[in-house]
Amino acid sequence: MSERKGNISAARYAGLATQWFVMLLIAVWIGYKADSMLGWSVPLFLILLPLISLAFSLWRLVKELNRQHK
Repeated sequence: MSERKGNISAARYAGLATQWFVMLLIAVWIGYKADSMLGWSVPLFLILLPLISLAFSLWRLVKELNRQHK
C-alpha cells in the first residue's frame, strides 16, 4: 500500500514541476515579446514576469499545503 502512495506522490510532484516549468516558459516568452515590442534597452518584463509568476505559484503552493494539514 505504501508503494502505491509513493507513486501517487511522485506523480503529483512531477506534475507540479511540469506546471512550474511551463508557467515559467510562458512568462519568459511574454516578457520577451513585451520587451521587444516596447524596445527598451533593459529587459524589465523578461526579468519581472517570471519572478512574479514564481512568487505567485509558491504562495499558492504554501496556501494549499497549509490547507491540507488542517
